Amino acid sequence: MAPFFTCFILSCVSTVWGNQHGDSSIYLDNITRILDRLLDGYDNRLRPGFGGPVTEVKTDIFVTSFGPVSDVEMEYTMDVFFRQTWIDERLKFEGPIEILRLNNLMVSKIWTPDTFFRNGKRSISHNMTTPNKLFRIMQNGTILYTMRLTINAECPMRLMNFPMDGHACPLKFGSYAYPMSEIVYTWKKGPLSSVEVPQESSSLLQYDLIGQTVSSERLKSNTGEYVIMTVHFHLQRKMGFFLIQTYIPCIMTVILAQVSFWINKESVPARTVFGITTVLTMTTLSISARHSLPKVSYATAMDWFIAVCFAFVFSALIEFAAVNYFSTLQANRELRKAAAMKVAAQEMDSSSVLKKRMNSTLPFERPSCSRGSAVPANSVLTGTSIIDKYSRILFPLSFGAFNLVYWIVYLTKDTMEMSR
Repeated sequence: MAPFFTCFILSCVSTVWGNQHGDSSIYLDNITRILDRLLDGYDNRLRPGFGGPVTEVKTDIFVTSFGPVSDVEMEYTMDVFFRQTWIDERLKFEGPIEILRLNNLMVSKIWTPDTFFRNGKRSISHNMTTPNKLFRIMQNGTILYTMRLTINAECPMRLMNFPMDGHACPLKFGSYAYPMSEIVYTWKKGPLSSVEVPQESSSLLQYDLIGQTVSSERLKSNTGEYVIMTVHFHLQRKMGFFLIQTYIPCIMTVILAQVSFWINKESVPARTVFGITTVLTMTTLSISARHSLPKVSYATAMDWFIAVCFAFVFSALIEFAAVNYFSTLQANRELRKAAAMKVAAQEMDSSSVLKKRMNSTLPFERPSCSRGSAVPANSVLTGTSIIDKYSRILFPLSFGAFNLVYWIVYLTKDTMEMSR
């Protein structure tokens, strides 16, 4: 009984496996015949609807990684899934499957749009471990073609408000050879959601990616009129690095330069060291601040701040020079006045002694100057100068007013640009 049951089970299993294997073979044969029939007489040199209606290519972009952004080179880099969809009625089919999911080998056998990035500097199509391309054909002839790309594109920057600046980095693409009379591009998901940038995909250190906008325009050239699709990625610079590296050191250097106003004017070496050290420090800060920027021919917001701080520091050094000059000038004037008074006193004493000698029978006595020196102690070079007293008030107030105006103007301008 047992051998009979075992043979029966094996016979059933063989029958089921044979049926499934036969069904799978029939299914694969059907798909193969569909593909062969699609490519039979297909000319991939001709666009869909050649000589007839315009071919519409719908696009959308999924950003997998955005950054870095280079201020010096004025460019940015990003990794994207670039999707294109169009209808090719020559590829319509009927069969047991609604979508043909194919690999990149099929791409070279059919017509695809000749899309290129107009402001791209270097673009890479990923080929590891195989070409990263997705290709699908629907029953109605709709084609979905997706590529994974790394795009390095140009980003024109105006750095007038640096480091409180914002930029809109564009990505422009369109057909290289077909004018708009043959191919037009549209956004697949509409202008608001055709470009997706997940929050975690942004790898920027100096910028915040605050949003993106899409648009389309027409470009006329000698070879025809073309449709240009444009995506603007809106960036806002982070100020933390520049506050730590430039702004706070500049402010502290200016305050240090103004400390010299509280040192007595007779301490010439100390005040000279204060002035020269702060001037050299500001020079070093201004040079280092320019290393992270392209060599633009106009002044940025940071340049203006450093220039004003340098002016305050240099003015503090000039202020001490003025204090020392006028104090010395006044001291010399006092010395000359004291010398004149001494000479006058000596002449007065000599004449009085002569009169006494002439009117007295007493023997001649040598005149004595034991009454004290007529030259007063030189207190002009010691103490506090009137210039220092005014500088202690005017310099801090002026620097505080400058900072108030500076930050209000540029932060307000920054907010207005972000709102746009």
